Amino acid sequence: MRTRSGGERATLAALAIAAAGLFLLPLGRLFWTGLSRGPGPVAEALASPATRRALWNSLDSAAVSATGALILGTVLAFVIGLTNLRAKGVFVFLLLLPMMIPPHVTAISWIQALGPSSPVLGWLGLAPPIGAAHPLYSREGVILLLTIQHTPLVFLVVLAALRGLPREVSEAARIAGAGPVRLLRRVLLPLLAPSLVAAYALAFVSSLGNFGIPALLGIPGRFITLPVLIWRRLAGYGPSVLADVAVLSMLLAVVAILAVALQSWLQRVMRAGLIGPPQPALRIDLGRARPLWEGALALFIATVLALPLASLVATALVPTYGVPLTFETMTFAHFAEVLFRQSAPSRAFVNSTLIAGAAALILAALAAVVTYFGGRQWRLARTTGSSVATLAEVSYAIPGLVISVAFILVYIRPLPGTGLSLYNTLALILLAYLTAYFAIGLKPVAAAAGQLDPALDDAARVSGAGFGRRMRRIHLPLVAPAAASGAILVFLTAYNEVTVSALLWSRGNETIGTTIFNYEDGGYTTLAAAMSTVTVAATVVLMALLDRFGRRLPPGVVPWRI
Repeated sequence: MRTRSGGERATLAALAIAAAGLFLLPLGRLFWTGLSRGPGPVAEALASPATRRALWNSLDSAAVSATGALILGTVLAFVIGLTNLRAKGVFVFLLLLPMMIPPHVTAISWIQALGPSSPVLGWLGLAPPIGAAHPLYSREGVILLLTIQHTPLVFLVVLAALRGLPREVSEAARIAGAGPVRLLRRVLLPLLAPSLVAAYALAFVSSLGNFGIPALLGIPGRFITLPVLIWRRLAGYGPSVLADVAVLSMLLAVVAILAVALQSWLQRVMRAGLIGPPQPALRIDLGRARPLWEGALALFIATVLALPLASLVATALVPTYGVPLTFETMTFAHFAEVLFRQSAPSRAFVNSTLIAGAAALILAALAAVVTYFGGRQWRLARTTGSSVATLAEVSYAIPGLVISVAFILVYIRPLPGTGLSLYNTLALILLAYLTAYFAIGLKPVAAAAGQLDPALDDAARVSGAGFGRRMRRIHLPLVAPAAASGAILVFLTAYNEVTVSALLWSRGNETIGTTIFNYEDGGYTTLAAAMSTVTVAATVVLMALLDRFGRRLPPGVVPWRI
């Protein structure tokens, strides 16, 4: 039996402790609080008409919007991945941009784009009459925006799956006389079935836990989902209802975990063995129809991206919401207000940058350690690594609002023996980010580590290299591009989020997402539009810079580059 160095054992023990603190402790406390009083509170919650209605609304909106996102995202992935469309890099960048825009900003922009006071529709003479009900304040409005928000997730998953298919399969079908429709129906869709199931499950779970869109559209439309009900109960009554909120959060967590379990079972049933390495996907010549497809794709992007963002900017430039935008009414006062005069937005930008950046760096390091141990022959190391990866997957499936409740339950009192309290601090939001987004940082690194030959580490060990030297000289350099990719995704996801921090923020510890949401919820629509515009601009600039620098970086560092 090979001896293990003290550093290797200490690192493995530290990883196990960190996983227990991030996953087992908060989620265990959540379920213990929900079940400690027996089955009575659970039965009472299920018997409540408000809870049953909110649970049904959550399942309904998640299932229908995930179906729409699956259809739309798959079509876009096929058009981009299987044809000779031009400017694919630009199209991919623009199609993925809605995924990086916070859901509550998406909701605000669409509210302003389609409402009676819409500046853009007003210019076109298409605005609804003043006093008319907003078309998005309804079940259908929630489902529509959830579909738009999560279509890029499906697109990304299916596009990656298309790149992983051996090209010989498609070429053999084409040689046998199969046209594009028959190729799609008889070859590609069956082979992609596990990836389509994964994409649907990802969209379903993301919609199930979405807070920003159902809160801003569902509350006025009396379409309350379970995350919104949890937020309203805790925000309205405070910590005194933590036990009841824990029961609701537990129900939401159970639904999410069951959805992931069903996904795993379906993927095992549908998996088909493929022989041959991944190759560039088949390119179908669109011929004379290529300009039409490109025009249709450009029109789609303009509808789902340009229209709401133009309305968002126009709303930020008028003195009061509802005033038509002209050269005489145009003002930059709201931008000056959120950037220079009010302290909360400035603190929010600094706070979000710090904790999102810290979460990205920490999770990149943890992902490298987890994948190292997960690929070892040492049974204890392999079991620990795979267990941490499983916990990360389960935690990602659990809605962010549930994770927030779990951390509140653990840290609402000072740490035993220290008197130190993490409640209402940025540290608590950071810990919640680590739990909620661990899987995002881990997936690219796990995929890269799975391609490494374990003999590299064994040869270095035989040569006398210690654990630290093997990590620095072999494992970390080989997984660094994937770790950087995961870190970028974590940062962009955490930078603008509102679901996790909605219950954890406090005065002085605001985040970008909570500040924008509070502006809109408080009726300060123009200020919300101004800060949302700045946030979207910062996100676009960051993605553009990463895309530009990605040309000089190893493949895979920038996730959306093709």
